[in-house]
Amino acid sequence: MKSWREPVVTNRPVQVERVPDGTPLDLPAGTHAEITQALGSNFTLHVEGQLVRLAGRDADAIGKPLPVAVEAHADVKLDEVKGLVWETLKTCYDPEIPVNIVELGLIYVCDVIPIDDERVMVSIKMTLTAPGCGMGEAIANEVYEKVLALPRVAECNVEMVFDPPWTRYHMSEAARLTLGL
Repeated sequence: MKSWREPVVTNRPVQVERVPDGTPLDLPAGTHAEITQALGSNFTLHVEGQLVRLAGRDADAIGKPLPVAVEAHADVKLDEVKGLVWETLKTCYDPEIPVNIVELGLIYVCDVIPIDDERVMVSIKMTLTAPGCGMGEAIANEVYEKVLALPRVAECNVEMVFDPPWTRYHMSEAARLTLGL
């Protein structure tokens, strides 16, 4: 797997999360960095020997456009919501791995439960590649926010589970090929 890096400089102060522990850090304007991953709706940057995750809503801080979300029309039919949820989950990435969380096999359960004729509740059980992953909360929050923003989704519950433990055999064949496994 070939890696690429694009040099950037922050044009304003911005808060990022240190990878892999999720600690918030403030980058001042003028900080030199390299984009190592720009997948989904966030950016992974290499800054002064460490990786950090920049939220897509702050893309302008590195001179990039806001990442485009999954397009969902307000008139989406109730029976189309589950497909939309899965499409949305495929836009979520671990900041260290260039494969989405669906292809990584991190989503164990995704139930879409009707609340009434207009709205649904989405219940997701997901795991991490390692139980001690410090970015777990950030990834789960991203899943929650993206799914809850979808039309007809009134409630969302994201539960982190570790049984069964994740192994590389949970990954799709495409993911294993991408990662050279």
